[in-house]
Amino acid sequence: MKKSVFTGCGTALITPFQSGKPDLERFRALVSRQLAAGVDALIVCATTGEAPTLRRNERSELIRACIDEAAHRAPVIAGTGANDTSLAVELSEEAEALGADGVLVVTPYYNKATQAGLVAHYTAIADAVHIPVIVYNVPSRTGLSCTAETYATLSKHPNIAGVKEASGNFALIQDTRNRCGEDFCVWSGNDEDTTAIMALGGAGVISTAANLIPEDMRELTRLSLSGSLHKAGVLQLRMTDLLRALFCEVNPIPVKTAMARLGLCAEELRLPLCAMQPENRKRLFDAMDAYGVK
Repeated sequence: MKKSVFTGCGTALITPFQSGKPDLERFRALVSRQLAAGVDALIVCATTGEAPTLRRNERSELIRACIDEAAHRAPVIAGTGANDTSLAVELSEEAEALGADGVLVVTPYYNKATQAGLVAHYTAIADAVHIPVIVYNVPSRTGLSCTAETYATLSKHPNIAGVKEASGNFALIQDTRNRCGEDFCVWSGNDEDTTAIMALGGAGVISTAANLIPEDMRELTRLSLSGSLHKAGVLQLRMTDLLRALFCEVNPIPVKTAMARLGLCAEELRLPLCAMQPENRKRLFDAMDAYGVK
């Protein structure tokens, strides 16, 4: 039986920038804020952290800073995905050497791998490291999706812990839960799908919204894990307008804009990401005010 990397709420951390460089002091403060809120895991250098624009040395600095600040109070999972398997292996090995507790590996984009190619890709990564590997399925960004059959094959590898599912395909999620063992975890990759996926036996969420409302996202997963699905559903519905506003433009533009409004980071993104459109900014701020984000 595999040991789960985490259950509950894992926060996919933003990467704050200042004058074009990662602001490590502000990043450490964000990690500390998440730990104070009691989140169950920290995910660094993933989509929300603008990983595709980070240089190798910047990735290492951020992973090291996150691990140091966390000080074993929560597991640290590093984003190490790439469309080149050898690079994904290298990044995963580096993350393990730095002390990461696991790696999050997005399906290889642009190449449009076959399912056999996906199995070979993840097997090569999992064979190369001694820490858990989490598959990240997000077809809206990568152009391909894993199948339940692929998950069933990957679930047999002792180092492959589960999948962050951001496909929005609930038939796929149900088939995955039926085909894979209980120790192959499914984490929601869409904040809005969290309660529904956890009702199907999901282990929690890897959350963008938790950057902004960590206590509430943690409570959402706590309620779901304890079987209080009705209460979780009420909280999920209360979040609807805010969560949709947080994704009215491509992630992480809105969440960084929201965090900057609270004084938690500079409103600085790396191209090709750019500032929010005025009408979407108003929508986001109105949703924050209506929800009571302070």
